[in-house]
Amino acid sequence: MTFVSYSQNGEDVLLWRALGHVKHGYYIDVGANDPVEHSVTKAFYERGWRGISIEPLPSFHQAFEEQRPHDVNLAIAAGASDGELTLYDVPAVRGWASPEASVAEMHRAEGHEVAEITVPVRTLASVCEEHVRGEIHFLKVDVEGFEGEVLRGMDFARWRPWVLVIEATLPNSRETNHENWEHLVTGQRYRFAWFDGLNRYYVAEEHAELLAHLNIQPNVFDEFISHHLESAWERERAAGAALAAAGERVRDMAVQAERHHAHNTELLWQIGGANERADHAHERADLAESRAAALSHRLDLVHADAVKLTAWGKDLEAHVAAIHRSTSWRVTLPLRRAGSLARKLRQPNRTKRIVTRLTRNETLRRLLIPILLRFPALNRRVAMGLATIKQVPPEPLPPGVAPVPDELRALPASVRTVLVDLKRARNLHSGQ
Repeated sequence: MTFVSYSQNGEDVLLWRALGHVKHGYYIDVGANDPVEHSVTKAFYERGWRGISIEPLPSFHQAFEEQRPHDVNLAIAAGASDGELTLYDVPAVRGWASPEASVAEMHRAEGHEVAEITVPVRTLASVCEEHVRGEIHFLKVDVEGFEGEVLRGMDFARWRPWVLVIEATLPNSRETNHENWEHLVTGQRYRFAWFDGLNRYYVAEEHAELLAHLNIQPNVFDEFISHHLESAWERERAAGAALAAAGERVRDMAVQAERHHAHNTELLWQIGGANERADHAHERADLAESRAAALSHRLDLVHADAVKLTAWGKDLEAHVAAIHRSTSWRVTLPLRRAGSLARKLRQPNRTKRIVTRLTRNETLRRLLIPILLRFPALNRRVAMGLATIKQVPPEPLPPGVAPVPDELRALPASVRTVLVDLKRARNLHSGQ
């Protein structure tokens, strides 16, 4: 299994090389700073180790409380005695907080803003007295120039960490400062093992076998990768998985789009057919509308003709009523009736036989002839009627006189005059 290193200089790789055989070990991290970034204890915590994290800055301490629930997380500074001290923090740079005023002045000289906070101080001996119940497998100290004070507060005769990892350079510098405090550990039966350019490693004499594991820098044979590289690979794997999932979704969408396209094509054909049928329906509707308009126009014309005909009929009715009320119409009523009777008598054979018998009646002749002689006009009409009945050709008409139609010959002249007047009036009305 590849070891993932979270520390800034491979400290956890060297410690795991020396102590990886220990199951459920115990650590103390003084100046823990962050539970993940540059953490020397994160890899061990993931593998079941537990311990004490000492971090005085409130924001970092809260992160330990949230992410290291199985550790003892103390918001204090470690020192030579219990009490309080002023901590100088550089908010812009992670891990530069220091209780040394000289270090704060150096940061200010470099243009960094420095914040001062007061924090409680306890000795490592009192912390171990309260919380440690077994072996301490390693102690790491990184307090930006205050390492000597931390070591003075530790009882190495009673509490014997197997390995010590102590920052040995001035803050943000390659200049070493271990000569100020190294005697505090070598005088307690600890042997120097390794300097990695930032930290010095020491091993308790009773665990001298570990020295062989701490005499060379981390290398390829330690089979480790950095947390940042692992995170980058994880992001790459996540991006690849997301890309593959996106590709799968794109393929699914393409299949669905193809299906939708086929469906839409069919719908377009159906819509095209429907539109064609609709166009035909519109054409038929337009034709029907045109025919309806023409029919409506003809109906309007018929209606207008009907109105005119009604008016003409009423006018004619008025004229006929006026004729019926006239004196001439009442005077000629007997003659019209006689004419009607004459028409009835004009039936072939029978009328002729009746007239022949009447004219042969001597008594009737004696009665009628004197009367007819007294009225020449009446005599002429009777003669004409008898001639018509007997089919005797009438006498030739005088020049310039129009012949009288056969159906009117039996009527008196006054009646024919009335009929001519009626016909003339009707023609005049029609001409309007």
